[in-house]
Amino acid sequence: QVQLVESGGGLVQPGGSLRLSCVASGVTVDVDRIGWFRQAPGKERERVGCLNSVGSKYYADFVKGRFTISRDNAKNTVYLQMSSLNSEDTAVYYCATACAVVPGIPVWWGQGTQVTVSS
Repeated sequence: QVQLVESGGGLVQPGGSLRLSCVASGVTVDVDRIGWFRQAPGKERERVGCLNSVGSKYYADFVKGRFTISRDNAKNTVYLQMSSLNSEDTAVYYCATACAVVPGIPVWWGQGTQVTVSS
């Protein structure tokens, strides 16, 4: 059974940093790809970044230079380090077993963790 559990969200001031964690079970983070997505109120879900099985990383343009994805194989965990946060980064952040949502291909999602950037 595949399960992803995110944590690390919270309230942070503009310019601050947070590190989100995605603990996986039923998949292996150094074999399977793990993507980070987010959804803000009233907006569509968007991809933040992705880490594939060979360690290649993809980042959306709006987070390049501010967010970093990494993994700890021993903990079967993928991290999203976020810095220079601004109000537009406020959203629920999800990890998933995919770098893109493709119709017909199953994807497992975590429950999400809320990130709120506000003074």
